[in-house]
Amino acid sequence: MASLLILILFTIIPFLLPGSAEPALKTYIFRVDSFSKPAVFPSHYHWYSSEFTEPVNILHVYDNVFHGFSASLTPSQAASVLQHPSILATFEDHRRQLHTTRSPQFLGLRNQKGLWSESDYGSDVIVGVLDTGIWPERRSFSDLNLGPVPTRWKGVCETGDKFTAQNCNRKIIGARFFSKGHEAAPGFGTIGGGINDTVEFKSPRDADGHGTHTASTAAGRHAFRASMSGYASGIAKGVAPKARLAVYKVCWKDSGCFDSDILAAFDAAVSDGVDVISISIGGGDGISSPYYLDPIAIGAYGAVSRGVFVSSSAGNDGPNGMSVTNLAPWLTSVGAGTIDRNFPAEVILSDGRKLSGVSLYAGKPLNGKMYPIVYPGKSGLLSASLCMENSLDPHLVRGKIVICDRGSNPRVAKGMVVHKAGGVGMILANGASNGEGLVGDAHLIPTCAVGADEGDAIKSYIAKNPKASATINFNGTVIGVKPAPVVASFSGRGPNGLNPEILKPDLIAPGVNILAAWTDAVGPTGLDLDNRKAEFNILSGTSMACPHVSGAAALLKSSHPDWSPAAIRSAMMTTANLVDNRLHPMTDEATGKPATPYDYGAGHLNLDLALDPGLVYDLANEDYVSFLCAIEYGPKTIQVITKSAVSCPMRKPLPENLNYPSIAALFSTASRGVSSKTFFRTVTNVGDANAVYRVKIEAPKGVTVSVKPVKLVFTEKVRKLSYYVTITVDGKNLVLNDSGAVFGSLSWVDGKHVVRSPIVVTQMSPL
Repeated sequence: MASLLILILFTIIPFLLPGSAEPALKTYIFRVDSFSKPAVFPSHYHWYSSEFTEPVNILHVYDNVFHGFSASLTPSQAASVLQHPSILATFEDHRRQLHTTRSPQFLGLRNQKGLWSESDYGSDVIVGVLDTGIWPERRSFSDLNLGPVPTRWKGVCETGDKFTAQNCNRKIIGARFFSKGHEAAPGFGTIGGGINDTVEFKSPRDADGHGTHTASTAAGRHAFRASMSGYASGIAKGVAPKARLAVYKVCWKDSGCFDSDILAAFDAAVSDGVDVISISIGGGDGISSPYYLDPIAIGAYGAVSRGVFVSSSAGNDGPNGMSVTNLAPWLTSVGAGTIDRNFPAEVILSDGRKLSGVSLYAGKPLNGKMYPIVYPGKSGLLSASLCMENSLDPHLVRGKIVICDRGSNPRVAKGMVVHKAGGVGMILANGASNGEGLVGDAHLIPTCAVGADEGDAIKSYIAKNPKASATINFNGTVIGVKPAPVVASFSGRGPNGLNPEILKPDLIAPGVNILAAWTDAVGPTGLDLDNRKAEFNILSGTSMACPHVSGAAALLKSSHPDWSPAAIRSAMMTTANLVDNRLHPMTDEATGKPATPYDYGAGHLNLDLALDPGLVYDLANEDYVSFLCAIEYGPKTIQVITKSAVSCPMRKPLPENLNYPSIAALFSTASRGVSSKTFFRTVTNVGDANAVYRVKIEAPKGVTVSVKPVKLVFTEKVRKLSYYVTITVDGKNLVLNDSGAVFGSLSWVDGKHVVRSPIVVTQMSPL
């Protein structure tokens, strides 16, 4: 393992060849053995500043979730620092991306009873949001009738550009911004480094809108009318309306979020005293780093180990398999589903056909007037088919409705390209990868987004009818849409690309067409040319699903202050819904077929049931350490994540025996006969003291599942009980579905509760 660590360090830092020019500065994050600090230094900062032979330009010092620092260095300076015996590991700073009303009711929350009333709407629970900041003047962040700031709060209201101490209140109880990693990164900020103050605020104020949206989704106040240009009209409310907000601005408009700043925000949030952390951020390349090289995983471990629940977005690279991100088992990874509200629009062709789509266009309508339709992509030029900047011929599109294919550039930006070329409207057509998954956008020209089938039908029609024409109708807001929820086509999918023994995502929550507060700094599209002001905006993404679970965790923490982060996650997972509002199995928006646990994890969040789950699968720090030992991380590598030194047992544990609320059984494709695997789980009774649970098994097709014992008897003295699950397959006869697995479930039932765990069985090639 020592050689593995050395290999990690030397592959991350490119050493200079003799005579080569010294490259530009880069930011490196160093993990330091904190116990090595000599007593003569009053702080780690003083030690780091004076200890190394090379002068170190320190950006951040990490003390809580991680011990170490980040610094701006040349590779040769970094190599020199690495020689110090106290350095355990290092990695380069990387840029990450944001994973960019009615949803509380859709989760089962009601005003008069249930989790809202039981938790007093999350009062005094503190939700930390790591995002783009906040627009504090929004009504969603009013502190009217809120009590004093919780006395345990240790945070600050950091001032800066257009953000004063008065922008914090009893709702926004703290705000910080982290820009040192961003400013040190080559190619970002202004020339020569720094924040571009023409588009950004060097303060917690939100210039992007994403952070305001996620914060109000998790914990926005309620009891006032809200809409976006008339769409989604209703009473605005977050999931935990009385929870307090702590804002940590780590992402910057047009330039993303840097690991060193994210880690510093985790460090501050835990020190400040948050109860929940919401982070709708992930890698921008679709590749998941090992946990010891992933600052989100490292920061989250430090938070969870101190009792802080961490909710993260599962990524927007679906429906491709193995696209789920934020995979660490101590993180709660949240995918996205639809809600029962839609914004229908329709394309009416000159032959009378009406093709359904969606839109949030609120400008001057076409009023039924027919216009010629054109598809620039018929020329074979990809940039024209995608309506990229300067790709359209004004002679071809002027006065026409233009078909643009989805992909590459922002959906709303395509409309502006059409407008600049003289087009009067746009039909935004999905490709095969998006299927029939649609999201509404606040377009600046008349636009209807359509699925792949409808898009192909329109293209076929105009290919056969050169004089074809069409118009677009906009039909406002429709509530009670069926089916819902449906797994959003963009939502990150399993299996887990790092450790398939742990099912990810954990669950899904509302993430399509979500109404929440917005910034005044940009219009609802976020485009520079969009000068509209909107108090609320409608967005889609797992970024929107994540704060639903963060707010839910705040409510559960308020109702059950003694529950651990793992217990809160377990309560959500084992009570999650598997059916839509037709009482049919949930479907996949991309295919229209039944969805699977690779799509939705344990199911769709249902807070009515999560308040009283009956049993929970709990986890402690030592369980996660055992898991890391099981995946063959050595003690020094594990210490990069855990801070403190660890030792692995002589007998290697099994990763699948982590006490997770789901079961994933991996069998080798090399085995053509009968094979079995046995799993161990422990449940804790959080319901009535005297309870008897019996097992109910829905075995995957072609698989045998047995459980011992089949009955669990709890008493006032017996609150925890364990059981074994044996899964047996015949390799010759096992037939996997299109996703490469078969699925079932195991439930413990006592007549009141159904404590359900999904079972996934798959075959993998041996290494």
